[in-house]
Amino acid sequence: MEQQGGLGSESVDKSRVLNIRPLRCLVPIFPSPPGMSSISSPQASPFVCVPPTGPFPPGVSPFFPFLIPNESQQNPQAGGFNSTIQSPVPITSYRTPTSNGNAGSSRRGSKNRKAGIHSQPNDDGYGDSQNQGDQYLSGFSMHVASAEDTGKGGRKRGNSQRKTRSGREINATTSDIDLDALANDFLQSFDLTGFDTIRRSDGDRELVRYVLMMYTLLRRRFTQAEDSKESTPGVTRRPDLRAGALLMSKGIRTNMTKRVGAVPGIEVGDIFFFRMEICLVGLHAQSMAGIDYMSLKIGLDEEPVAVSIVSSGSYEDNDEDGDVLVYSGQGGVLRKDNVMMDQKLERGNLALEKSLHRGNDVRVIRGVRDESNATGKIYVYDGLYNIQESWVEKGKSGCNVFKYKLVRAAGQPEAFTLWKSVRNWKEGISSRVGVILPDLTSGAESLPVSLVNDVDHEKGPAYFTYFPTLKYPKPVSSQQPSLSCLCRGGCQPGDLNCSCIQKNGGALAYTSLGVLLCFKSLVHECGPSCLCPPNCRNRISQAGLKIRLEVFRTKDRGWGLRSWDPIRAGCFICEYAGEVIAKSMEGEIGIDNDDSYIFDSTRICEPREVMPGNSAGSPKLPFPLVISAKNGGNVARFMNHSCTPNVYWQPVVREGSYLHIAFFAINHIPPMKELTYDYGTIQPGKAELRRKKCLCGSLRCRGHFY
Repeated sequence: MEQQGGLGSESVDKSRVLNIRPLRCLVPIFPSPPGMSSISSPQASPFVCVPPTGPFPPGVSPFFPFLIPNESQQNPQAGGFNSTIQSPVPITSYRTPTSNGNAGSSRRGSKNRKAGIHSQPNDDGYGDSQNQGDQYLSGFSMHVASAEDTGKGGRKRGNSQRKTRSGREINATTSDIDLDALANDFLQSFDLTGFDTIRRSDGDRELVRYVLMMYTLLRRRFTQAEDSKESTPGVTRRPDLRAGALLMSKGIRTNMTKRVGAVPGIEVGDIFFFRMEICLVGLHAQSMAGIDYMSLKIGLDEEPVAVSIVSSGSYEDNDEDGDVLVYSGQGGVLRKDNVMMDQKLERGNLALEKSLHRGNDVRVIRGVRDESNATGKIYVYDGLYNIQESWVEKGKSGCNVFKYKLVRAAGQPEAFTLWKSVRNWKEGISSRVGVILPDLTSGAESLPVSLVNDVDHEKGPAYFTYFPTLKYPKPVSSQQPSLSCLCRGGCQPGDLNCSCIQKNGGALAYTSLGVLLCFKSLVHECGPSCLCPPNCRNRISQAGLKIRLEVFRTKDRGWGLRSWDPIRAGCFICEYAGEVIAKSMEGEIGIDNDDSYIFDSTRICEPREVMPGNSAGSPKLPFPLVISAKNGGNVARFMNHSCTPNVYWQPVVREGSYLHIAFFAINHIPPMKELTYDYGTIQPGKAELRRKKCLCGSLRCRGHFY
C-alpha cells in the first residue's frame, strides 16, 4: 500500500529536511524603521522577524529553500473539468497541496519494503522510485547540484583523481562537473520560444515529443556526468529526478491544465520508462501516488473527481483481463509498530468513488515488467476507462482495502491487450497469425526474426542472402594509427587510461544497459585488438540483435520492420548490413538505379530534432559510405522511410577505420510499431529519376523520398 502522511503524521520522515546545507553564513534580517538606513546602527525598534517568503528589505532577495516559482503561487482553477497542475517547489514534504492533498511520506527503507513499496532501477542504473511523494520528488533536485558541488565552506572542490582497488585511475570527484552549468549549456541548444503559456497548458503531438526528447537527452547528460564520478556511500544518484525537476522549474512541460478524458498529443499505446515523463506531458501529475484527481465545482460545493490512475502492479490490482481492471485504493499506512491501518474514503479513494457516481472517464496507465531489466518497469497508456462498481474487502495484510472495477471504453486501439498477445507468442501459448517463416535469418542471429503476412497473398520478399554484419570488399587503410584499449575487465566509466574512452571525448558512449548517452558525429567502439571481452560496454553494436523483430507485409509500402519488444529511446536496434560499394578513383560512386536496398551516407538529411544545435543535419563521416543490401544483408534492408521517423542512424567506428552504420531509437517505441528512418535526399541534379512518392502519412511529410 502507498504510504500517506501529512504534517505532524508519524509517517513523515523529518530527516529529509536535514539534507539541506546549514545556512550558517547568513545573519538575521530585520526591517529598518521608517527613515533609517538599513546599514545604520542597531535598531531600537522591537524585535521583528521577516517572514521567509518576504517582503524583503531593498537589496535582499529570497533565498533557498523559500524561493518559490511564480507558477506555484497560482491557485488551480476551481470550476469546470480543468485546473492547472502546480509547479514543484523545494522542501515540500510539509506543504499542504491545494489540488490533491497528498502529503506523501518520504520515508524509505525496510518499512516501505514491508508495505509493498519498491525502488526500481532504470536504464541509467538508478532507481525509478515508487515510494516518493510527488511534491517531494519534484522538489528533490532543485538544489542538489549546489549541495553536492560545494564543500562545507561553500567553495568549489578542486579536481582530483583516485584509484580503484584494481589500481585503475578514474576521475572520482563528486564536484568536478557543474551540473547547473551543464544544464544551462544544454538548454541553450534548444529553441524554447514555443513554451508559452498556451502551449504549456495544452500541447500537441509535436510538443509532447519535443518535451520527452529534451528530458531524455538532459537525463543522459546527467547520467554521463555521474558515471565519471566514484560512487559515494549513502548518496543517491537520480539523474531522472534532476532532469525532470529542472525542466519543470524552467516551464518546459506541456498539458499543465488538468482535464478529464484524453490528453492532447498523447496516443493510446504510448509507453514511458520514467514516472517523471508522465508528469512532464500531463498524462498523470503524481510522481508516486497512483491516483490523480482534481476539484470539480458543483453548485456552491466542490468535490474531487479522478482523472487518471497508475496500476503499477506493486499492490493488489487484478489486471488479467485486458479490458477490465480491478484497482486497489490508496492508503493503509505502515505504522512504527508494524501495524497496517485500514484504508479510508478520502483523497484519491474519495475521488474514485465520486467518479463512479458521475460516470466520467478515467485515464489508465498500466505498469508492466521490463524484460530487458529484471527490476525495471514500463508504463503503458491503456486509454480511457469507466468505473462500474466499488466495494471493500480484506487485503493480504488483513486490513480493509477499497476495490474499484474499471472497464475499458470501446473503440480504442489495442494497448495492454497487445502486450499480452506478444507475451503469449513468446511463451508459445498462442501462435502469431500469418507467419510465413518462423526465422528469416536461418539462425544467423541470436534471436529469430519472423516473416509475417496477414494482409495479402504475397509469399515473401525476393531472394537474398542473410548475413548480420557489413562486408568490405577489401581492408580499409587508415591514415591514423589504431590505439587498442587494455581494459581486460571491460571499459569502465571515468577510466583515464582507456584509449577508446579518450577517442569518445573522455566518456563512454553507452549506459550499462546499452543506451546511447549522447549523439555524436562518430562513436568509437572497441575492436578486435582491444583486450576487453565481447560483452564490454563499448561493443554495443557488435553484439547482434537484442530485441525480437519481425518483417511484416504493410498495406501499401511493401515489406516493413517492427519489434515485438518495447524499445527505449537511445536503444540499439541493428546495424545496416550489406556489401560496401567501393569508390572509383574520381570519387564518384556507381549506384544501380534499380537497387532499392541502398544506404547512402552522402545523402542530405533534414536537421534531426534529436541533435540540438545541429544545423548540418548529416553526420560527418571519415569517407563516403554506400551499402547495397540487394543481394545480401540483414533486417535493416526492410526498414521503410518516414519524414517523421522513430529511428536514426549513427556512424560507428570499431578500432580504426572500419566504419559501420548503427540504428538507434529516437524515442520510446511501443511493441508492433513500425520502425522507420529518414532516407535523406540526393544532392540536386543527381538521379532525379529515383524520386518516389512518400506514403509515410506524417504531418511533416515531404511528399517524396529517394
